[in-house]
Amino acid sequence: METKIFRLVNGSGPLSLTPKYILPQEKRPNLSEITILASIPIIDLKEPSALVVEQISKACEEYGFFQIVNHGIPVELCDKMMAVITDFFELPPEEKAPFFTTDLTKQVKLFNYFVKDGSQNKVSMWSECFSHPWHPLDDIIHLLPQNPPQYREVVAEYAKEIGVLMKRLLSLISQGLGLEKGCLVKKLGEKPILRAQGNYYPPCPDPELTLGLNVHTDLNALTIVRQSEGVTGLQVIREGKWVAVESIPNAFVINLGDQIQVLSNGRYKSVHHRAVTNKTQKRVSVATFYAPSRDAIIGPIEDLIDEQHPAVYRKYHYSEFLDEFYKQEGTRRLVKEIFELKY
Repeated sequence: METKIFRLVNGSGPLSLTPKYILPQEKRPNLSEITILASIPIIDLKEPSALVVEQISKACEEYGFFQIVNHGIPVELCDKMMAVITDFFELPPEEKAPFFTTDLTKQVKLFNYFVKDGSQNKVSMWSECFSHPWHPLDDIIHLLPQNPPQYREVVAEYAKEIGVLMKRLLSLISQGLGLEKGCLVKKLGEKPILRAQGNYYPPCPDPELTLGLNVHTDLNALTIVRQSEGVTGLQVIREGKWVAVESIPNAFVINLGDQIQVLSNGRYKSVHHRAVTNKTQKRVSVATFYAPSRDAIIGPIEDLIDEQHPAVYRKYHYSEFLDEFYKQEGTRRLVKEIFELKY
């Protein structure tokens, strides 16, 4: 099989580790210090419901991340989704170029993340990202790639399955907080922002010098990630140390976003994570996000506030959170902290 040479859409040739990708010393990943003895919990959704709720609640409190197996989405469909997004990234740059933008508010966009160094210069991440809505698709399906030819069809099929799984997980997370099954979905509003993002991390000559994705928390409510099998790269903070998330066959990685930390009054955690690179293998991931409606009012759910647990955050419209998020572009964003109440 012919090996494809990955080329960035905004690059001038094959990807190479030029100074624009090299992080300042203090931002480098220090891969030798990564913990591999422990990882995030793995939860079997075929177990009895009460046990699943208990396991998810514990994972949300202690990790903010977990993996799920026996989730009900056919492996064949997941493989097709991973194949079409990989094929898209490996197109020649001129075919991807119409999707490239530096305007991150666009509905359909191919882009590169960056961080700012101490001199406010931009250091690019060792990755390329492609983002668009996963629901509703009718209004934007014509904006999605026609090459690979199956892209639109596969995304539509995958989105239907993800929609069912997303609602199921939000229900289980609600129950773990002692709330009604539909509580979180209701709190997040009638027109949630539902986006998908593919991430492509090419092999890197020196993974110690750069990152695939900078340290961050997710600004949304809930994220479902499908990642390349057999290639690790995602890492999460656990008790102050970076922990590698192992790649498990036919599993999804689930992580809580900032909005669930706020809604749960800090009981459930949205934790910092990052993606690192490796020398020999590309890594691909597909993340699907569930975020509140722009006009949703987010704040600690009243049933979770009492004398022992006073409100940690003030209420805000999600649009206000988004505005602050975009202001902090290129930094290790600390957005939810702005909405903390000071006693």
